[in-house]
Amino acid sequence: MKPAMRQARTLMVQGTGSGVGKSMLVAALCRIFKKKGWRVSPFKAQNMSNNSCVTAEGGEIARAQAMQAECAGVEPSIHMNPVLLKPHSNTGSQVVVHGKAIKPMQVEAYYRIRQVLMSKVEDSFRWLSRRFDLVIIEGAGSPAEINLRQFDFANMKMARMAKAPVILAGDIERCGTYALLTRAERRMVRGFVINKFRGNEHLLTPGIKYLEKKTGVPFLGTIPYLEGLFLDEEDSLDSFDPVRQGGVDVAVFRFPRISNFTDMKPLELEPNVRVRYFTGAEEFGSPDLVILPGTKSTVSDADFLKKRGIGPLLKRHAARGGAILGICGGFQMLGRIIKDSGGVESARKRVPGLGLLPVDTFFEAEKVARKIQTQIDIRVNGRPIRGKVSGYEIHMGRTPASRSLKGKGGIFQRGSVYGTYLHGLFDNDAFRRNFFAALAGRDKGGDQGSASFVRARRKSYARIAREVEKALDMKRIQSLLC
Repeated sequence: MKPAMRQARTLMVQGTGSGVGKSMLVAALCRIFKKKGWRVSPFKAQNMSNNSCVTAEGGEIARAQAMQAECAGVEPSIHMNPVLLKPHSNTGSQVVVHGKAIKPMQVEAYYRIRQVLMSKVEDSFRWLSRRFDLVIIEGAGSPAEINLRQFDFANMKMARMAKAPVILAGDIERCGTYALLTRAERRMVRGFVINKFRGNEHLLTPGIKYLEKKTGVPFLGTIPYLEGLFLDEEDSLDSFDPVRQGGVDVAVFRFPRISNFTDMKPLELEPNVRVRYFTGAEEFGSPDLVILPGTKSTVSDADFLKKRGIGPLLKRHAARGGAILGICGGFQMLGRIIKDSGGVESARKRVPGLGLLPVDTFFEAEKVARKIQTQIDIRVNGRPIRGKVSGYEIHMGRTPASRSLKGKGGIFQRGSVYGTYLHGLFDNDAFRRNFFAALAGRDKGGDQGSASFVRARRKSYARIAREVEKALDMKRIQSLLC
């Protein structure tokens, strides 16, 4: 353990499992305490997600921590998520430490380096502690996963290191976590929260009284299930509305290792755009636009796409003038070939692509992670689309642009087929509106306006902060920080 030093005040939100709303609760608390005048930073020692973004330092963190930083009104930093695991198989992940990918690992190898990782986590926590008044820490999964307890440094070990009071949050369907904690760990739990509650809150009263009497831990409040939030889902596509009818039909192929599917989130703002996900040829239909999104395993997901019979459909779709957009790994698949002579992603040195764009991709050990501002110049249905866009790149390998490709500013095209490494492309309001207006044509009314991405995001941040502040005993929570 390193020498003692001045430390920010801390608060930790742990959960009874994944999907109980820890990320949203931390985001809301960041917003609430920011409004109270605190300098607040989020922190998550270890996250597992294929949805990531690039920080100003040129490093990679999970999007959940970037969202929490936005709620706190601060610039996202690699220190807010020092360890990020990006799964590429059922038992292996690419390990990102302090924003930089080190190497893919199987779970056993990862556990062997946990002491080194814990040191990196402590370094990041102390870096934040010197710069902020309050660090709000998010746990990972559940602290009571018995098979993982000895390896887990993201929950109770993190709380001990940070001297953080713990709020244990769960939805109404999960219970029993507290009972599985050790006696010392139970003493660290300073309050219970029920999240995502639907129904009559008064019906919970007998259970809450019993829980408080049985455990001696105070109940801090019930947060209702909040619908219609414009926030990124970390690992779920459930937020997309599959029943919206009419307008531009956007079909997104759902890879097994899909990453950064949050690229499609802004399309919810377009009143004349319908987004649907598909995995088989029978679901292809007659889309106006097909999107091949990012993937953490380009080679294996390209094989999956071909096995599902999608390749011939895409070629016929392009031959008819149908639009196809490949983003990151999807862009690589649209090319002629993927070369992996160094075994970066697989043992196969040459993997054939779909041949819809005249480019080749060369995998390299060094990962590209950077923010981008550029001037694009493409044509959609014969209409020019030009202007400034911003985004970020996160990818292994490089794809040199062929002279036969049209387009400028990181978006390349041949006919109606487009490829780019730019994530966050549709976050740019003007580009998104112009792209779908051109794609729709007059007969589909694509020229109607849509909401601002930034305003929609800020509106949701304000809403979660307002609802959480109203639902929780904030005086008691603030007293935990003293």
